[in-house]
Amino acid sequence: MQIPATPSSAMLEVRDVSRVYATAAGPLTVLRGASFSLAAGESLALVGPSGSGKTTLLGLCAGLDQPTTGTVALAGRALGGLGEDERARVRNEHTGFVFQNFQLIPSLTALENVCVPRELRGERGAEVERDAKALLERVGLGARLGHYPVQLSGGEQQRVALARAFVTSPRILFCDEPTGNLDGATARMVVELIFGLNHEKGTTLVLVTHDVELAKRCGRTLRLKGGEIVEG
Repeated sequence: MQIPATPSSAMLEVRDVSRVYATAAGPLTVLRGASFSLAAGESLALVGPSGSGKTTLLGLCAGLDQPTTGTVALAGRALGGLGEDERARVRNEHTGFVFQNFQLIPSLTALENVCVPRELRGERGAEVERDAKALLERVGLGARLGHYPVQLSGGEQQRVALARAFVTSPRILFCDEPTGNLDGATARMVVELIFGLNHEKGTTLVLVTHDVELAKRCGRTLRLKGGEIVEG
């Protein structure tokens, strides 16, 4: 199916987006009326207290969930009305992800984990492996290619996840508390890698964080409270 393009040139465009969940106690609104756009190469921090709707908004922007009302366009593609397979294709073509809990595949080595997004595109062979090795070397894990996640520290696992996120040269990178499970020194290293790769490759960056200093590194900040954007 041809995925329709939107007329906007924004890398990410969110218009009047709300998300309501059905619960036993009745409808629960976790996000209401969110609107913003983000140009190619920009960096954006989503901040606010726990339960303010940050991660919900991130998931809607990435097409991991669908809004109850409103529209989202990612890399010029309107996500509304698309099935999960079609949204997954848009994500695979245009996005990278770095999560707080790493989400590595335990049965695969560091090198194999980094190769996965390219293999999901149908790519195989020496070029994919070469690019994955180069990224692992870039994040300081050239000597750990054959190690499984259980054999790696938390910081090393996050660096594998970062290499995996960039192996497809994504146009936009989504990060959900990327330093939340890391000690101070490792967190600083991961932050430098995220922004270093962001600048080198011109990748648009959207991150959820409670870290004030990390948010300051971004060009823009949106503050959420009670499911609404209250600043930014």
